[in-house]
Amino acid sequence: MADRQIGAGLESWCTPTPIAHPYCFPAVARELSKLFQIIRLDLPSLRLLLSALLTLGISASLPAPSLGAEQREEGSVPQSPRQFGQRVAFLPRVPAAPQTFAITPERRALLNTIRYAEGTWADGHPRGYWIMFGGSMMTSLHRHPNQVNHSARYSSAAAGAYQFMPFTWARVQRAMGLRGFHPEVQDQAALFLVRLRKALPLADRGELTRELAARLAPEWASFPTMAGHSYYGQPVKKFHDLQRFYQANLAKLRAEEQSSQWEDVAIQRRNNCPDNSLDCQLRRTASPR
Repeated sequence: MADRQIGAGLESWCTPTPIAHPYCFPAVARELSKLFQIIRLDLPSLRLLLSALLTLGISASLPAPSLGAEQREEGSVPQSPRQFGQRVAFLPRVPAAPQTFAITPERRALLNTIRYAEGTWADGHPRGYWIMFGGSMMTSLHRHPNQVNHSARYSSAAAGAYQFMPFTWARVQRAMGLRGFHPEVQDQAALFLVRLRKALPLADRGELTRELAARLAPEWASFPTMAGHSYYGQPVKKFHDLQRFYQANLAKLRAEEQSSQWEDVAIQRRNNCPDNSLDCQLRRTASPR
């Protein structure tokens, strides 16, 4: 009797929903019925709990019911949530992104190479983060300018060091919770896109290969595909030019990192004996100058 009441409660709750929901699949409904029997929920409490679960989005963590081949096809929504035989569209999961990506010399060299390809390198000057398509400059880095600019052959709203299009920037901003359009934020967004193209492991190897360039070609039109062309039929950098820039930039970054590490060690040695005790004086005399 209780099972029939809970089943009826599920059915009445599912009927007015605008789309088919995982709670409303028969297999899931049966399991929920068993659970609610154990915890002895009355019908009003059951409906309240289901509504709260949907509002909080906890359905995303529940295992999806077993679907037939017809149901597994994407791209359609059933006309009625009670017609379980019809196909159901599920939203793809947004890949989880860390709060911040570590920026190693290898990743920085790739970021700088993207700037070089996109025409925003500016000899490494921060003004590259202010450049809009066509070469004009933004007046603020508080947000993406979302402004269409024109060149002799093209029009685009791309902006920043990595020439983010407005819709691309909006997507990354939502996924990462970014604020502003400042240089460090742009760097993080570019690495998110590199990761989205499944190119971050290749970038961490410390070499710019044709495969790495080709994976980034759909994201940055200036990068060549495996065939050496632009993914979008636009002007493209030659692979060997990108590779030469990358290698030279990476060598410089690694040298700077190593020099910085030696400086840190030297500072620690100078400060490891701050007082004028006899022990400190003897150590100073024995240490190399």
